[in-house]
Amino acid sequence: MTSAAPEPTLTVLVYSDDATVRQAVRSALGRRPAADLPVLEYVECATEPMVIRHLDAGGIDLAVLDGEAVPSGGMGIAKRMKTEIFGAPPVLLLTGRPQDAWLATWSQAEAVVPHPLDPVLLAQAAAALLRPRVAVAGS
Repeated sequence: MTSAAPEPTLTVLVYSDDATVRQAVRSALGRRPAADLPVLEYVECATEPMVIRHLDAGGIDLAVLDGEAVPSGGMGIAKRMKTEIFGAPPVLLLTGRPQDAWLATWSQAEAVVPHPLDPVLLAQAAAALLRPRVAVAGS
């Protein structure tokens, strides 16, 4: 009897000091944000030191960072990870207002979704950032 190979997964780090924001991200993305992607696993972080610890350990395919988190906002964390962590994963930044999208350019985030979170927009942005990670893993 041959056992089936384990189903591939992608790991999404979700950072916010607000548990309701983390839950909203997990609910919007669900098990998979698009049918062509593997199942998602989540790593939740409420503090910057935990984000950096998980990023340093590797294995994160996407970081969803809340720009409104306190005391460390997601924009500052994104900038830090892009300049300090070799091979940092793509960042999807959650901003307080659509007008804050220009700050995401400074932070080097690859995608931006404003609060209040639109589940469809969030899932589309996450899927677009995760697809290249699947292509690289499949090579």
